[in-house]
Amino acid sequence: MATTKRQLIDEQTSPLYRIMWVTNVEEPNRRTFENNICAFHIGQGYFLSVAHNLRISAGIFRSINEELFQKELLYKLDGSQKTFFDQHYFMDGYSRKLYLNNADQGTINSIAAILKQKRFDTRWVTLAEKKISVPHVVVQLRQNTFYGMDNVAAHLPPHQLFYEKDINRHSYLLEVELVEAFYAEDIALYKAVNTPPELLNLLPHIDVNTDLVEDDPGSLHCLQSSPNIEAGRLLNDAKLEGLLDHVSMITDEITGNFPLEGYRYLVKGYFRFGSSGAPYVVYDPLRARYVVNAIQSEACGQQLTIRNERDGNYQYVNAIASPLYLVKEKLRALKLGDGSGFEHVF
Repeated sequence: MATTKRQLIDEQTSPLYRIMWVTNVEEPNRRTFENNICAFHIGQGYFLSVAHNLRISAGIFRSINEELFQKELLYKLDGSQKTFFDQHYFMDGYSRKLYLNNADQGTINSIAAILKQKRFDTRWVTLAEKKISVPHVVVQLRQNTFYGMDNVAAHLPPHQLFYEKDINRHSYLLEVELVEAFYAEDIALYKAVNTPPELLNLLPHIDVNTDLVEDDPGSLHCLQSSPNIEAGRLLNDAKLEGLLDHVSMITDEITGNFPLEGYRYLVKGYFRFGSSGAPYVVYDPLRARYVVNAIQSEACGQQLTIRNERDGNYQYVNAIASPLYLVKEKLRALKLGDGSGFEHVF
């Protein structure tokens, strides 16, 4: 069991990744990374994460295609608003995109207020659909090889691989698209696109177990980013403290609030700020390895506080996790993979 634990956290064998929305991915000097979320690879280029971040609004756009801007926003702006956008976005004649100038927080707030007034949809799911900002899996490795493959540049365009000196990691961007979001269950399924199978086949993955665990199995762990720097990984003990039929509301400024509901695990352990989407794993003695059984969804509403102060209290003691039991039949119905079903779901 100790060996399989090390495999979960070792960068060469861990299935844990992060999905980030990348704006201007082909322009490194203008590229931005936002909407950072945990995700894990379940095989054949499919990744699971949470869904609640998809319908949160970014508030603004860093850049936008000129045609899309004219078609969906420009005609809604009054004279002063057009002038304001002209002052803070500049047109690049080559790319035919408008880019946000270096703006202070006050300017960003004003842009967000205008976009909200005009009901311009800046939810992350919409930004991805319109290719304003595109989700990518971020792979970060110490060695200058892609899981042992030396000539990665022959398979990826130059802008999708780069060295991050501050964390001593070679990073690779793999584009993904949303296959389906199960919003009530707070689970989202992504698939890698525009990535050669030679690379996808090298990505470590974890098998999916969809049993509903009603009693603590004694081997439950949460696999998440390390406490301080997201390039690392942490596997910590987690204790199943209860099972609940859950209801909570998520704000959606465009289509209205929506509920998170259904069975959930109440779990006790350490939960890093930003651990949503992290897998909960249990040990499968028949396969002699860990399998994923649930996803970190929410911090529990009741948390330990010091002098009743919550600001800066980033260590969550209790959490709510979505068991993959909730989407067992939905995953099978999607017929993932080459055969009649998804062989990693059991």
